[in-house]
Amino acid sequence: MRLLALLSLLFGTFAVAAPRPADAQAAQAAQVVRVAEFLADCPFSHRLPDDPIIFPGLPGASHMHSFFGSRVTNAHTQLNDLLNGATNCNPAVDKSSYWVPTLYRDNQPVEPAIVTFYYLGEGVRDDIIARIQPLPLGLRIVAGNARATGPDHTTISRWSCLHAGHVGASKDFVTCPSGTMLESYLDFPQCWNGRDLDSADHKSHMAYPVAGACPSTHPVPVPKLRQVIRYPVSGDPARLRLSSGGGFTMHGDFFNAWPAAEMERRVRDCIRPIIKCGADGRPS
Repeated sequence: MRLLALLSLLFGTFAVAAPRPADAQAAQAAQVVRVAEFLADCPFSHRLPDDPIIFPGLPGASHMHSFFGSRVTNAHTQLNDLLNGATNCNPAVDKSSYWVPTLYRDNQPVEPAIVTFYYLGEGVRDDIIARIQPLPLGLRIVAGNARATGPDHTTISRWSCLHAGHVGASKDFVTCPSGTMLESYLDFPQCWNGRDLDSADHKSHMAYPVAGACPSTHPVPVPKLRQVIRYPVSGDPARLRLSSGGGFTMHGDFFNAWPAAEMERRVRDCIRPIIKCGADGRPS
């Protein structure tokens, strides 16, 4: 006590002022990140030269695909097969099937180490996010161009390197430093025509937003599906290829088999109020 009194006499008494309530609220608000999101982690399930959207009922008619989520997907798959079949997704209520062209390194297939599917509100204005509708059960969507002949303005997929942001993103394969992983990002369209679960070209029933709003031809906003795939490869991209061609042919297929009530809950609790949720559909 005597030492404290002496120090007080020598140097004065120091006190840290408590932040005013307004200051505390402002500091807390500055840390809040507004993200409308829920997700599903769905690892590699199986590999087949099948595509139940593009070549239904024709096993072996497609280039090789890597399938995620539903374990039962093949050329003959219908919605009931997904709903009644097994899945490896977290959450297990997601019975959807997702697939992409298989990646090869030195002509050997390489399956992803990490596969995450994000359902997002971003891409449209906040007032439109507030009226986003659930993805309808049975909806089929194809994003990307399997027939692309080069990386041009139509290429919507992006390649990058995990933990190596200095490499930058590209429409084609990139050279990732040793110890990193090759990443693929692909955004699916988020505006639906409100009628069709599929279309003749498997794309016309969906559209991308324009200036933050859905076009009049596709007036129903739905969550944007973003597939993020990380492959355990690095180094010279000349050793890589997709079963559909070069890196610029990356595309994704989605066959929605989320139970309607679960999809509705996540849209209501996560997307519309712009809240970041985890795989369980609860705020994370």
